[in-house]
Amino acid sequence: MLLKTFGWSFAVTALGLVAAVLYGGWTGFGIVAILSILEISVSFDNAVVNAGILKKMNAFWQKIFLTIGVLIAVFGMRLVFPVVIVAISAKIGPIEAVRLALNDKDQYQQLVTDAHPSIAAFGGMFLLMIFLDFIFEDRDIKWLGWLERPLAKLGKVDMLSVCIALIVLMISAMTFATNAHQHGGIHADKAETVLIAGIAGLITYLIVGGLSGYFENKLEEEEEREHEAEEEAKRSGKKVPAVVMAGKAAFFMFLYLEVLDASFSFDGVIAAFAITNDIVLMSLGLGIGAMYVRSLTVYLVRRGTLDDYVYLEHGAHYAIGALAVILLVTIQYEIHEVITGLVGVVLIAWSFFSSAQRNRRLAAAEVKDMGSNEKAEVSSGV
Repeated sequence: MLLKTFGWSFAVTALGLVAAVLYGGWTGFGIVAILSILEISVSFDNAVVNAGILKKMNAFWQKIFLTIGVLIAVFGMRLVFPVVIVAISAKIGPIEAVRLALNDKDQYQQLVTDAHPSIAAFGGMFLLMIFLDFIFEDRDIKWLGWLERPLAKLGKVDMLSVCIALIVLMISAMTFATNAHQHGGIHADKAETVLIAGIAGLITYLIVGGLSGYFENKLEEEEEREHEAEEEAKRSGKKVPAVVMAGKAAFFMFLYLEVLDASFSFDGVIAAFAITNDIVLMSLGLGIGAMYVRSLTVYLVRRGTLDDYVYLEHGAHYAIGALAVILLVTIQYEIHEVITGLVGVVLIAWSFFSSAQRNRRLAAAEVKDMGSNEKAEVSSGV
């Protein structure tokens, strides 16, 4: 099971590290190894959230997620994306951007740094909407009940998450513009770009998330129609497989997963520049890390970990909220990448141990009830 799920990740790791040694010697090997660990640490919450979506999809689309999806994640976000950022922000052609990435690494890093406010605004708004829609939904299982119960009541207000997200974006853009003006207006012209990028992130979430939700509702209707057949199968002793997404529903959920992964990868790509500005080593390290995140997602689905540890999804979404805030704060202020990675790890670890404690309490209660029933039976027999 472990080798089957992580086999490709192990293979890519071996090939990537060999390529790193051939390209940059043992120094390159060390940089790629560090970047791989960085990517896994800051994207672990991504794996948990993705697993919650992927478990609704059939084996075919899970395989697509691990193959074509990995190509998009590795080559699209970890290699092509930084080059596209430079090309757009510097208003140069993609070929020139590649030339800068390979031959003038300092200027390339500076151009990416200049584009960071727009990247952070887009990614921050997309992730913030995911978090807000999660905490405003009334769920049967609540992790932090003292917080989630009142938020679920507020969530009954239509479009509340969109309003809050727009308010946060407006405050971020105004703060950025004010601080830029106080420091001579060097970046004042980028305040409008930040606002536009944030709105683009919000629109992207609404379109992709809306389409995914539409087809997910279609699937739920299909599940309701299958309910009677399932009950009949149970009475006859036959087993009916669970309905999973296929066709258009699975396609749009796959699209949603790719956009989600892209938003998660923003922090990893930006943090990577704190370690190296060599685009080749960066792509190798982040690509290896992305493979493990994908494999971990499928592993969580196949092991049913989210069903056993019910608070993991909560912890991952709180980590998303924290990452969204961090991205929006980094529009103006620098935050060390160690903090970015640790926040997500701490929240997920906390939710994991909370889930384990819940499982122990339920098991103890079940044993106690069984003991009580046995005593009752003995008493009635006497």
